[in-house]
Amino acid sequence: MIKQWVDGLMGGPSTPLVYLSFMLLACVMVLGFVLVVVMFLTWVERKVAGHIQSRVGPMATGAWHGWAQPLADGLKLLLKEDLMPASADRVLFKLAPYVVFTGSLMAFAVVAWGGKMIPADLNLGVFYIMAVTSLGVVGIMMAGWSSNNKWSIYGAMRGVAQIVSYELPAALSLVAVVMWVGSMKLTAMNDSQAGWFWHWHIFKGFPFFSIGALVFYISALAETNRTPFDLPEAEQELVAGFHTEYSGMRFAMFFLAEYANMFLVSAVTVLAFLGGSHAGIPWIDRFIPGPIIMATKSLLLVFLMVWLRWTLPRLRVDQLMRVCWKYLIPIAFFNLFGIGVLMLVVGRA
Repeated sequence: MIKQWVDGLMGGPSTPLVYLSFMLLACVMVLGFVLVVVMFLTWVERKVAGHIQSRVGPMATGAWHGWAQPLADGLKLLLKEDLMPASADRVLFKLAPYVVFTGSLMAFAVVAWGGKMIPADLNLGVFYIMAVTSLGVVGIMMAGWSSNNKWSIYGAMRGVAQIVSYELPAALSLVAVVMWVGSMKLTAMNDSQAGWFWHWHIFKGFPFFSIGALVFYISALAETNRTPFDLPEAEQELVAGFHTEYSGMRFAMFFLAEYANMFLVSAVTVLAFLGGSHAGIPWIDRFIPGPIIMATKSLLLVFLMVWLRWTLPRLRVDQLMRVCWKYLIPIAFFNLFGIGVLMLVVGRA
């Protein structure tokens, strides 16, 4: 996608150095976008939590409702001492937070924002997202094992079991959409929902896509370790879970990855089920750019995640696994079968 865009900009084929320069520029832009989104979401989380608990949240840092609090938090983490346990595996301990964050950052490369606004329009976009986000599992296990701390390894084992389990219903829900669209490209998913809102997948093939959207969103909550599925970081039981021994900028990398994943899974939910960059009313699409519509929908789903965190209690480990293996996976398989039958009936197979 970048090569085609550069060729069009330059009026013809260019040199590998030019392509590389534009690729690096695209990487910097994606990283900058993720950092800005994470800072905004940390502020939103604090404000929403404050109002749910009948308090105001941060107010002092920044002229308006403490808007500069995320900047102050980031500066504090940069300046904090970087500690490492004496008995830790130094190589794995240092590498783990970067593996976790890299998996989150790489997935943004295939997020379609509408039109030609996508860094890399891969034919296997859905498969790519499921693959690179799995790096987080490796990083979590590395962090827990290398810390040589019992709370860290407990949290890591919980996290790995949870994420690997909930990847199954999430993937099955996306496979149903891939079957219907006939492509793994996220741009194809987005384009197939153009027009009025009843063209959105969540309203097509009722109730199968509606069920699939719910299953995917619940699975996304578990994969991002959000309440009520935050057992890998249960403070009352495991101090801080797999990142108990981390401080400073290495802790910040885990923090960045969590909020980046929240926005990522919300964006994928929007692309797969909620119309993508389309508002659902054609005259609105003519006046409001697709990326703004896409970002607004994604932020609304992130707001729902925050709302649920400060509303619901945490599940036990056995309850968490029961929800996945006894309920979500059978429902996802039934939903996949229903979509296949529906495609045969309407002649899309």
